[in-house]
Amino acid sequence: MAESTEETAKTLAMDVGRNPVWVWGKYVLAALVIAGGLWYWLSATTDQKKQRYVTAQATIDDFQVIVTATGTVEPTNLVEISSELSGTLARVNVDYNDVVEKGTILAQLDTSKLEAQLAVSKAALDSAIARVAMTRATLDETKEKFESGKQLEQRGITAHQTFVSLRAAYIRAQAELQSALADQALAEATLDLNQTELDKACICSPINGVVLDRAADTGQIVASALSAPILFTVAEDLTKMELQVDIDEADIGRTAVGNHAEFTVDAYDDKKFPATISEIRFAPETIDGVVTYKGILTIDNSDMLLRPGMTATADITVAEITGALIVPNAALRYAPPPDPSETVDDDRSGLLGMLIPQAPDRTERGNTKTIWVLRDGVAREIAITAGSSDGRVTQILTGDLAANDMVITDQIDG
Repeated sequence: MAESTEETAKTLAMDVGRNPVWVWGKYVLAALVIAGGLWYWLSATTDQKKQRYVTAQATIDDFQVIVTATGTVEPTNLVEISSELSGTLARVNVDYNDVVEKGTILAQLDTSKLEAQLAVSKAALDSAIARVAMTRATLDETKEKFESGKQLEQRGITAHQTFVSLRAAYIRAQAELQSALADQALAEATLDLNQTELDKACICSPINGVVLDRAADTGQIVASALSAPILFTVAEDLTKMELQVDIDEADIGRTAVGNHAEFTVDAYDDKKFPATISEIRFAPETIDGVVTYKGILTIDNSDMLLRPGMTATADITVAEITGALIVPNAALRYAPPPDPSETVDDDRSGLLGMLIPQAPDRTERGNTKTIWVLRDGVAREIAITAGSSDGRVTQILTGDLAANDMVITDQIDG
């Protein structure tokens, strides 16, 4: 009986070993165990990667709000001198960089014709003066004859017709004197006109300054009939100059007269020049659709390093913030990526969702924003009110944030 039982067991064992379903079942079970372990390891690694944040510390510090603008250095008073008369330049007395005073003769036109016209007008005036003297003598003579004839006519000694003739002669003498006086006034005016024309032949400096440009040479013909040519450019006192910058319309509301600034020029990369805004013009300037306003900054150029026309970049200090709670601007831009495991009711699905993914939801109404803070290893979103910014850091006015808090600025993906 025992032998029969042992034989039966061996037979059953042989049948089980030969069963293919049992063999494949062991393989499937082993594969499931390995897949489960791999999934657990990948999930744990992904969770660790999701929690790797780049942080920065919120601090108490001072900073300045800067507005940047570009422009050119210009003299405070720049005069372009031309000629009102046409003619030939007889001589040119100045050259580039010459220092001139008010009234200095820069150039002289040929005055031969003008001097001749002046001589003619002087002769005409002398003739008019002589005619006035003649008519005045005639008037005196006719006046005496008229008064004598009047007395004789009243006494009945002379005929009435003779008295009428004497009276007419006296009236004509008065009229001739008035005409002679008018001719004299006309001759004097003509003389003054020709004298003025002769004076304008002298091209003189109207200010004290330096000759920046000269477009005149001896023998050159000047034609001012249609448009007066610019012969000289004179700048007044180069020790005091101005910087004319273009301020963007987005920054004009924060900029005011009296703001201090520093600017640099290409000629001196390592030197910063101080300046102060003295004027902001109301007239807009639109170039390629960009609206700007001209700002004038006063410059002290006592060392004569700056020259007219230099291109400058100015940093204008529009505000100075002291003792403020600040965070990097990257903290205000950070938002965690959306969790793919969460179901979002959005029409952007399929191909549209691939082309235009949904942006992270951030609360930004005016200056009210949200930032993320890492507390006890957990990222927490808090609402804050942002203040001024210098382009790198931003002042935090209100919110559940304190100094030394670690704000999240970025996230490292595996």
